[in-house]
Amino acid sequence: MGYPHSTPGCNEIVIIRELVHRPETAPLGDPPGAVGYETARLATVPAPRQNASRGRCGAIVLAAGGGSRFLGSHHKLLQPLAGRAVVRWALEAVAGAGLSPIVVVTGAADLTNVLAESLPNDPEVVEVHNPHWRTGMASSLQAALVVARTRDMEAVVVGLGDQPGIPASAWRKVADTQAPLAVATYAGVRRNPVRIHAELWSQLPHDGDEGARSLIRERPELVTEVACEGNADDIDTVDDVARWQANLAGQRQPEHAEQRKDT
Repeated sequence: MGYPHSTPGCNEIVIIRELVHRPETAPLGDPPGAVGYETARLATVPAPRQNASRGRCGAIVLAAGGGSRFLGSHHKLLQPLAGRAVVRWALEAVAGAGLSPIVVVTGAADLTNVLAESLPNDPEVVEVHNPHWRTGMASSLQAALVVARTRDMEAVVVGLGDQPGIPASAWRKVADTQAPLAVATYAGVRRNPVRIHAELWSQLPHDGDEGARSLIRERPELVTEVACEGNADDIDTVDDVARWQANLAGQRQPEHAEQRKDT
């Protein structure tokens, strides 16, 4: 997969509109050029000059799901929350941690306008559209790893686009660890984000609705917990948004909801 040359003095937002279909003979994690891959169509949008990645550790924000439990007028990632779309809270936290590139996997919702807005530290943003988002989280993670392999990243830090209470400090602390697998904890509970070294990417699932969680479960000896501040509750319903709105207005984080979701 080639990337167009950027404008001098600018970085680029790279948009991979079609990651293409894959037959069973070509796992989605295989690099472009493998059996079953067609040439992806790329487009670039000029953006401010990027900063270097933190030790070749990029970020992945999974934002492809349909949000079927959310019955609002917008997709949940585009729902306004204290003046910003829900997904912007996650993107700004990742950018504030100094991570670049930020690979955003999209699917059900069109995030083009949100991704075109500038971010702190001017990171490079790579949008990967996953046409197989209905098959679950694993296909989205594998789609992002195509870019990670192309960029020769040493590790990725993975989180979700619907967890607005995870601050930049959590992304930064997890990214700065040297463990093969590092997972953020909040009050002792394991949540996102998760740092995964490149040597482990081949062990991640290709199908289903688990990402790093299955690897953490199967390889506990590799896991390092990283205590973080923040709130990793995700937004699934309109009531979740109302709870966040009320508590943000009061300058405090919402009480932890029962529903939990991890990569």
